[in-house]
Amino acid sequence: MIGAFSFNTSHRVVFENGSAGALSRHADSLLGDRPFIVTDKGIVGCGLIDGCLEDLKAAGYQTALYEDVLADPPRRLVEEATKMAMKHGATSVIGFGGGSSLDIAKLVALLASSGEDLDDAWGIGNAKGPRLPLMLIPTTAGTGSEVTPISIITLEDDEKRGVVSPILLPDLAILDPLLTLGLPAHVTAATGIDAMVHAIEGYASKSANNNPVSRTLAVEALKLLGTNIETAVFEPKNEDARGAMLLGSMLAGMAFANSPVAAVHALAYPIGGTFHVPHGLSNALVLPHVLRFNAPYAAADYATLAPHVFPELSVVDEPGARAQAFADELGHLSNRLGLQSTLREVGITSADLPKMASDAMKQTRLLVNNPRPVTEADALAIYEAAL
Repeated sequence: MIGAFSFNTSHRVVFENGSAGALSRHADSLLGDRPFIVTDKGIVGCGLIDGCLEDLKAAGYQTALYEDVLADPPRRLVEEATKMAMKHGATSVIGFGGGSSLDIAKLVALLASSGEDLDDAWGIGNAKGPRLPLMLIPTTAGTGSEVTPISIITLEDDEKRGVVSPILLPDLAILDPLLTLGLPAHVTAATGIDAMVHAIEGYASKSANNNPVSRTLAVEALKLLGTNIETAVFEPKNEDARGAMLLGSMLAGMAFANSPVAAVHALAYPIGGTFHVPHGLSNALVLPHVLRFNAPYAAADYATLAPHVFPELSVVDEPGARAQAFADELGHLSNRLGLQSTLREVGITSADLPKMASDAMKQTRLLVNNPRPVTEADALAIYEAAL
């Protein structure tokens, strides 16, 4: 019997080469006269946003650009960008870039319109709204933020904290594979693994809202990601592989937005927040170890997913053995992609692990979704295995 569930996603999705440079056509009814754009200096410096800006200018829009987004964005960036948007008289918000830019854009659209205090919005379902019309344009195939109701910010003590609300789901997600052609190999690899984690954790989530739609999307995401990630890394101009990765990332985002992620992300956050390791790589470093820990409780789910990424595992009949092989092969995949495989390689020592385990336990909204309960001692043991 299928239980009750809800499923929410972005109102509209456009997947098309060159679609970012035709934003005025796709979003004319949403933009208003004064769109506000959130991005980072790297995107601006390499000219990736030029086509979008030229299109909006030619169509007569008066834009303002906030380009100071950083990885693991601190709260002050939200406050700066919101003040700038309000001063501009923003009629809409456009997020253009990686997950950090999209997350900031979500909160700017909320706070510049509603005037609510960010401290009142933290957590699940606490944002009140309304928000400004919101359009998100990802330049990486990883976070899926363009279809999720989540924004993650780093606080002063390196704690990651989120605003989670359907209000943050954008009105329009623009998927333009051409924007990802210039991604360096290590970014392509790390963000691709991040998207795979979203699909795996979303599929196996213990959330009461784990549902057939999310699980179907997670499987389709893994098929696309698993088939294309190595091609995208080693043939970076392959448009078909880039498009498949971007679509897979979005499908994984839809899945985990409704069937939330769990311990991989919870244990990754202290790695990124404290040691400033990119989010995708943080996930990759703990992924095999968390899956091995979860396997006694999630063997059937992992065994179902494994052949979609590694077809050769279909010959392993016993679910527990296939689940363990799945974890092993994901570790081997990270190695083939050139990613660091141990915490030591990113500057973490054994002395750092107890605090990391303590910090991971603060991620209660994630840990509650894990197939197996995680204690602080368990988190420490997982970090020790990953060291």
